[in-house]
Amino acid sequence: MPRTDEFGLIAEFVKPFKKVPPPRGPGDDCAVLEPTERALCLKTDAVIEGVHFTRKTFSLEDVGHKALAVNLSDLAAAGAEPSWALCALGLPAGTTAKDVRAIGRGMASLANACGLDLVGGNVSRADVLSVTVSVGGLVPEDRVALGRGGAKPGDVLVVTGGLGEAAAGLAVLAATGGRPRSSNEKKLARAQRRPEPHLAAGLVLGEYASACIDVSDGLVQDVGHLCERSKVGAALDTRRFPVSEALLSWAGSRAKAAASMLTGGEDYVLVAAVPEPRVTSLLRAMAKEALVAVPIGEVTRGAKVVVDGRPWAGKGGYRHFE
Repeated sequence: MPRTDEFGLIAEFVKPFKKVPPPRGPGDDCAVLEPTERALCLKTDAVIEGVHFTRKTFSLEDVGHKALAVNLSDLAAAGAEPSWALCALGLPAGTTAKDVRAIGRGMASLANACGLDLVGGNVSRADVLSVTVSVGGLVPEDRVALGRGGAKPGDVLVVTGGLGEAAAGLAVLAATGGRPRSSNEKKLARAQRRPEPHLAAGLVLGEYASACIDVSDGLVQDVGHLCERSKVGAALDTRRFPVSEALLSWAGSRAKAAASMLTGGEDYVLVAAVPEPRVTSLLRAMAKEALVAVPIGEVTRGAKVVVDGRPWAGKGGYRHFE
């Protein structure tokens, strides 16, 4: 029978991951990573029971996947390639070896798919389940990491995938008690439970974009963050937004779908500012890799985000402490 003490649970969690030889891998007091001349990008984020998920609407494999995915999305926004991760598990009383294996499977499947190594972490007792992940990624040689600053008036705003599905998926999960029925409901629920970080798109954008951000808290809010850092404004055109059949079916109208796309968040697609002369080349490069890139607006002078010709005055997206 698997051990359920701290060390037994650690052993169960790391089983699904690719084995990494010491001193890089878990097992020592520290992971030892060789320095590099390439830019190193670092990110930490957490998913917490009762805040980001419930056991009724998420499987434990979903939790493991999403905990890593939300961090990888930020590496994608920097134009970085994933290299390693640390994971700290906060486990409530009654957590079993089976539970920990499930979290590990969900996380390891995504880690293995993108070539990332688990190099260490921690396990501790907690009141609710929490999974905190730190990731490191490297920017390709002879490039600088993308950031939120650098956008200039006249740049074209490009999005790398559909918007609004994750927010709709959250509503579907709440309405169905975590049991979506139709194929469209299942697609929306998957967008919420199993987001796919746009790492390949980030690498392409690294050659063309002047600034980039991932859509985690809502398109308007995140574009606003990019504008604030770059000291610019933005004009968004909802008629150009890519909208999926699943979202349109759920929303019932383009207007309701647009509301979800503007403020929903958790899509983990990328929005990049691209100098206008580079846009055609970017779209060609993305298409060559079978990746999505859709122009949805432009960077403007000033400091306001304008949506369909009107300054945005509504709520921008998710805020933890509201």
